[in-house]
Amino acid sequence: MTETRARLILPFAILIAILAVSTASIFIRFAQNDGAPSLVIAALRLTFATLLLTPIALTKHREEIKKFTRVEILLGIGSGIFLAIHFATWISSLEYTSVASSVVFVSTGPLWVALLSPMLLKEHLGRAAIIGLGLALLGGTVIALSDACAWNNGLNCPALADVMQGRAMWGNFLSLVGAWTVTGYLIIGRKLRANTSLIPYIFLVYGMAALTLIGIMFISGSSPFGYEAKTYGWIFLLAALPQLVGHSTYNWALKYMPAALVAVMTLGEPIGSAILAFFILDETPSLIVIIGGALILAGIYLASRKN
Repeated sequence: MTETRARLILPFAILIAILAVSTASIFIRFAQNDGAPSLVIAALRLTFATLLLTPIALTKHREEIKKFTRVEILLGIGSGIFLAIHFATWISSLEYTSVASSVVFVSTGPLWVALLSPMLLKEHLGRAAIIGLGLALLGGTVIALSDACAWNNGLNCPALADVMQGRAMWGNFLSLVGAWTVTGYLIIGRKLRANTSLIPYIFLVYGMAALTLIGIMFISGSSPFGYEAKTYGWIFLLAALPQLVGHSTYNWALKYMPAALVAVMTLGEPIGSAILAFFILDETPSLIVIIGGALILAGIYLASRKN
């Protein structure tokens, strides 16, 4: 695909990616409700995704895979390990905190990508993109506050000491670790995708992430066996839609967009997740969440404009 054609379809592709990835927290919650541990969900998600990719990768892209250099393989392995830790921490966070808070904290990834890209990728954001990033992060902060604060004759929030403790705080910290590791995943992806086709790249990265998560799963004493068929069905959907459609589209976009801008686009996920949580999980978004969502959308719009 030519770069000109790719740039024409980028907005549509990113929208599809956001919609696909937004379903992840819902599928995860359903699998958790069926008794599947977080590490099992994460390991099977990447395993199913890799297995679905294998026939295409080994038949149509075998020669390109054989030509991977040692540096490319090592970077791909590193990216896969980052992705594995990202999923292990983020999916685990959903056991301790709400969908909205978990997605918001993990979505601080664009901030870390923007901070590191000038040093590691020599990519600098323009003024509009920086303002957009700031607005989107502000929107994420507003949504995060919605879990702790209430609107009753004005905004009433608990003391900071009360917020920074308990199960919710641990869940939010796990989400933050997920943000740090997804930063490494995106930065390496931007570097490798410049000269690597999509399928060979994601086959290497998803495969390494699957192996890492399987190891972590067994070390933790968890087993991938013995769950109901519908539980595996939720995890299969998690692999097929958020992973193969959502994440793979972000990885495709990394060839044509700076890593920081791709990361900013991912901030649309809390909005999609909140909408789905409202209809499926009966988690009603408050006025604060709606305001935060509006700020995120405004930030994405500014960041996506040409500088």
